[in-house]
Amino acid sequence: MSTSQPRPATFGLPSDTGGRDLGIFMPMANGGWILSKNAPTLDGSYDYNLKAAKLAEDIGLDFIMAMAKYRGYGGETEHWRASLDSPMMMAGLAQATSRVKVWATVHTILQNPAVTAKMIATLDQISHGRAGLNVVTGAYKGEFSQMGAWPEGVDHDERYVLATEWIQAIKALWTQPSVTSHGKYFTLDDCISDPKPASPPFLVCAGTSKVGIEFTANEMDALFLSGGNVEELAKASADAKAGAAALGAKIRTYSMMTVVFGETDAQAEETAAHFRAGFDEGALHGMMRAYGFLDSEIGKENAFTQKARSTFMTPHVLGTPETVIERLSAIFEKTSLDGLMLIFPDYHASLPVFGEKVLPVLRERFPAQMAAVETTNG
Repeated sequence: MSTSQPRPATFGLPSDTGGRDLGIFMPMANGGWILSKNAPTLDGSYDYNLKAAKLAEDIGLDFIMAMAKYRGYGGETEHWRASLDSPMMMAGLAQATSRVKVWATVHTILQNPAVTAKMIATLDQISHGRAGLNVVTGAYKGEFSQMGAWPEGVDHDERYVLATEWIQAIKALWTQPSVTSHGKYFTLDDCISDPKPASPPFLVCAGTSKVGIEFTANEMDALFLSGGNVEELAKASADAKAGAAALGAKIRTYSMMTVVFGETDAQAEETAAHFRAGFDEGALHGMMRAYGFLDSEIGKENAFTQKARSTFMTPHVLGTPETVIERLSAIFEKTSLDGLMLIFPDYHASLPVFGEKVLPVLRERFPAQMAAVETTNG
């Protein structure tokens, strides 16, 4: 059997039940998620990530996710110079765990859809149905041009055309005996990909532009979004869900959040101030180049640099476990977010604290809903 038009996604996600999902963003590149010489030294090694994944499972978190990175930001810390391969690392962590969901990242412009279909089907088999795919459409020209993989002339919106063709080909390969599809960017001729995933892998991306939300609504299960405060997160989540609803779809929304604990709130603030005092200016300049800033713009003060000088690469909450509980609860109460992907300065030190003092209260207030959800995006 063959098809010239891969079947689009269908959605069976429930309405909000009050539950929330909690997971971690794996520290699979050196330096973690803080641009500072004073932050705990995270080497990005598999051994460090293995222990973090096991802790995440042991305390009862819902998922773990790893980015895909191919070039770091430099600076005094050589931030993210060393990074692990995302699908391979997650396959290892899937074998080492039994319950937590495992989401790997693949860039659409780097991997052929038939290769990706088999990678994630393999991850699904290793994890016994816990696999997920974070789809990145590509934004860092220097990261891909270093390997001759940047598609010149393919602008932001056109990359979603490519990504749509890419993910539809993967879904077809996951569900059909063979696939024939002659598209603008990919050609499949009687292409076979077995074994199939036992259950549809969870699909997530982070495109918050108009075309990004359309792509998520049509092809994905969930969207990662950002916001500097509760009000911004509330608006971003509401807008994304409304945009999906206008297209007849339901999506989940997630955001990232860094958590810094202290024995007192003041101590947590002092720790954050210590991180800021060690801010790696050179790594910031490397990040700006990766985002496409011109050399003439680097070093000048703007909204991007002002935000980055917090040293945290995401929004953050600081304080005692009790304060963290209240601030995370406020986010869930005031937004329509379906979950948070958490980041810690030192995962090994912070995850046991989160599991003992924070997670039980959050679970009582906001039970996890992921385990009860069966996606139908295949």
